[in-house]
Amino acid sequence: MRLLHTSDWHLGAADGERSLNEDQRFFIDEIIRIIEREKVDAVLIAGDVYDRSVASAEAIRLYDDAVTRICGDLGVPVCIIAGNHDGPERLSTCSGLLSWVGLHIAGALTRSPQVVSFDDAEIFLLPWITEEKVKSVFPEERDAVSGIEDAYRVAVNRMRAAFTPGKRHILIAHAFITNAETSTSDRAAEIGFAMQVPVSVFDGFDYVALGHIHKPQDVSPTVRYSGTPMPFSFGREEGQEKSVTIVDTQTMSRRIVPVPLLHRRTTITGTFSEVLHPTCSESERNGYVRAVVTDSYLGLEALSELRRVYPNLLEANGRTFESESGSVTMTVQELERLADDPVSVFRYFCREELDVSPDERLTGLFEKAMASAEGVQA
Repeated sequence: MRLLHTSDWHLGAADGERSLNEDQRFFIDEIIRIIEREKVDAVLIAGDVYDRSVASAEAIRLYDDAVTRICGDLGVPVCIIAGNHDGPERLSTCSGLLSWVGLHIAGALTRSPQVVSFDDAEIFLLPWITEEKVKSVFPEERDAVSGIEDAYRVAVNRMRAAFTPGKRHILIAHAFITNAETSTSDRAAEIGFAMQVPVSVFDGFDYVALGHIHKPQDVSPTVRYSGTPMPFSFGREEGQEKSVTIVDTQTMSRRIVPVPLLHRRTTITGTFSEVLHPTCSESERNGYVRAVVTDSYLGLEALSELRRVYPNLLEANGRTFESESGSVTMTVQELERLADDPVSVFRYFCREELDVSPDERLTGLFEKAMASAEGVQA
């Protein structure tokens, strides 16, 4: 059978105040096209379906539409585990009932291995775990669990003991493997380095479909991160080709299938004139852009000029007047909010240009000056 491995959809994610729902609907459409084109027999989603444990209404609609189209319209089973961003109880609501239509969800660790059996393969579902969760589910193992590696070994050993001979054994997990390469958007992973586990905890499985790290990568011949289907940050993710992984259980061969993007992410660096007259492609200009201006301060007038060139500008980085090497980065939303709040503009000006924070007396004088100016204009 052919399995499609994907993960880390982060439905409901936003970049500042900009919703990414349009981009997420786009990649869901692309993944469904791949499922049809590649004649996929089952889909594995390795956690972080949602960006937050309490998902937004729009995120839930995206998820509902995706699984309805895959399981209902295409008749392709879907196996999902909860990641650290998901609310396990919410994600697995009605999981017993939904399994009848091919939607298999593991929200939280259970004593009995959660496994979906197919003709030639068994799919084991291991949701995000912690030491305390493993100790509570397996109290008899409490003394043997002194760290997250021990916790994984306890949980995975129960699964290996349940293997059916003669079948392929596939594991879906959400974990931080030692030496895996992270991206800027892997904020939870980079904070939680103590949650790293060696890849050896998954020995014995024919394939391990991992989620949690956003860069697609192999961590061993049998263990792979599919990565996110779209970039969620600037920097390292800009050059990554987003994809899904197709696994053939007959030969255990796998193939990487690219997922097209609605918006690319690009950092444009140069003088203000160079940034206003870029040499990049139209798709890059119309994608999500971070502008880094090396020779001038970026105010609201400069922002307006940049927005004419880059309709989806997300971040702007400009020089300060304090030093040759100093710079300040603000999101476009932060810069735009300043336009509606003169006092914030004044405070921002004092911090960035004078390196002082105005006290109440100085702020009061500014407000009086503003009132006086408005009176004259009236």
